[in-house]
Amino acid sequence: MELKLVKVEKPADCNVIIGQSHFIKTIEDLYEVMVSNCPSVKFGVAFCESSGPCLIRVSGNDEELQKVASKNASNLAAGHSFIIVMKNAYPINVLNAIKDTQEVCSIYCATANDVEVIVAESEHGRGILGVIDGLKSKGIETAKDVKDRKEFLREIGYKL
Repeated sequence: MELKLVKVEKPADCNVIIGQSHFIKTIEDLYEVMVSNCPSVKFGVAFCESSGPCLIRVSGNDEELQKVASKNASNLAAGHSFIIVMKNAYPINVLNAIKDTQEVCSIYCATANDVEVIVAESEHGRGILGVIDGLKSKGIETAKDVKDRKEFLREIGYKL
């Protein structure tokens, strides 16, 4: 077995959701989840099929983000994994609906941070072991950090 570190490439103004699924209709169902739960979202989604022709299935409503998603899926090439690259929305707007999708088994991350995916490769295929999402923690928040966090959440409209 060989371990690989795959860097996710995305535009700076985008978030990504990386997960594991189990069925070819994942691509259509994730498309429906995205547009049904957040009509303003622009996104591309790619799903790595794990049997039969083993194709990367691609959909979305933004051609450039579909290209970004398919490139990242190609780099991962891990069976039954999917990646959603999105803008004009946050993962919080769609994440519960994605997790409730019948085919979705798990979510590895939902983030705007730089992400590296830890992939294991054997003679059988490839699989995602986990992700490195963002930077190493630098300490415990102070009273000023709490104040700043609360102000930020209000600034972006998630608290009154």
